[in-house]
Amino acid sequence: MPEPSIWSVYILRCADDSLYTGIATDVARRLNEHQSGAPKGAKYTRGKGPLKLVYQQEIGTRSAAAKEELRIKSLSRKQKLILIG
Repeated sequence: MPEPSIWSVYILRCADDSLYTGIATDVARRLNEHQSGAPKGAKYTRGKGPLKLVYQQEIGTRSAAAKEELRIKSLSRKQKLILIG
């Protein structure tokens, strides 16, 4: 039986200084998908590169990561910048 994947939540800073939040099991691969403008990358990040990974936290399950993503997305920009540190 394959080992269960560990999900992470991450925040990217786009070239226009906007912030993008997402979840993935392999954040480095996901960042490459966003950077390349590939169809698997988020529409939001297309044309907004270069992108910089500014926050990453391992969460565990996909459900828990999705809940944390939603929590982070509901924060104000100022609160997100504090979270990034």
